[in-house]
Amino acid sequence: MTALPEIRDLVLRHAGRPTPGGLVLHRTDTPTEPMPAQTAPLFALVAQGAKYAVLGDGVFSYGVGQFIVASMELPVISHVSQASRAEPYLVLGLALRPSLIADLLLDAPPATGEPAAGIAVSTADDDLLDAVVRLLRLLDRPDDQRVLWAGVERELVWRLLTSEQGGTVRQIGVGDGNVVQIERAIRWIREHHADLFRVEDVARVAGMSVTSLHRHFRAITTMTPIQFQKLVRLQEARARLLADPGDVAAVGFAVGYESASQFSREYRRLFGLPPGRDAARLARLDPARLATV
Repeated sequence: MTALPEIRDLVLRHAGRPTPGGLVLHRTDTPTEPMPAQTAPLFALVAQGAKYAVLGDGVFSYGVGQFIVASMELPVISHVSQASRAEPYLVLGLALRPSLIADLLLDAPPATGEPAAGIAVSTADDDLLDAVVRLLRLLDRPDDQRVLWAGVERELVWRLLTSEQGGTVRQIGVGDGNVVQIERAIRWIREHHADLFRVEDVARVAGMSVTSLHRHFRAITTMTPIQFQKLVRLQEARARLLADPGDVAAVGFAVGYESASQFSREYRRLFGLPPGRDAARLARLDPARLATV
């Protein structure tokens, strides 16, 4: 990992500045609170510090030299677990473009046929780190950037596509099949998270049998559709309480709970405190502790 020190220095120098091509560089000087966050098709590499994320039954801890890839919008609970002013958490994120991945799939190894997890973590190899550092060097060379950026981005995505997490990356570029059906189900559950529904309703929207929906939904999200709905409800509740920590019971009803005690119990199980106490505690924190990047 000889490129890591240079990657760290480049991220530190350019963090917070405008960057091209879906690239984001970020630093955090303090550990953050576990907060709801929404993934998108992306690649993120940690250059310094560490982060922790949870998606349903899946736990993802990743630090220096490790990367996370996500193939779709999924509700995670994440926080920076290691950061300080002397050694801030440093991360680079790159949006993964479906059109580019679809083009690269023409030359990629064949798929296994089974759905991959929607989020995955791995240690970056030297070839991937070499592509990353060359992309970051272009930030200091505007003339080279205009000519070379697309080629280096293409190489970086190819390294991801041929890595052990290639199955997750592949899903971003696939235009049909089970992955698209599960994405359709996820969108529908988000839109109807406050409503009562049956799994049969979700299967019909996705265009799948109930058995196939359960198998593929759990493979991608680590959850059943009903567990996914509950997570979306609780994340929405926390966002509402953070914005306005007033009527806790009203928030519970607004996100779909019919029982205030059930709402409080499930909220506490996920976030560690009852909703009212959690909202009051978060309101007292430095906003920097609530970052989700």
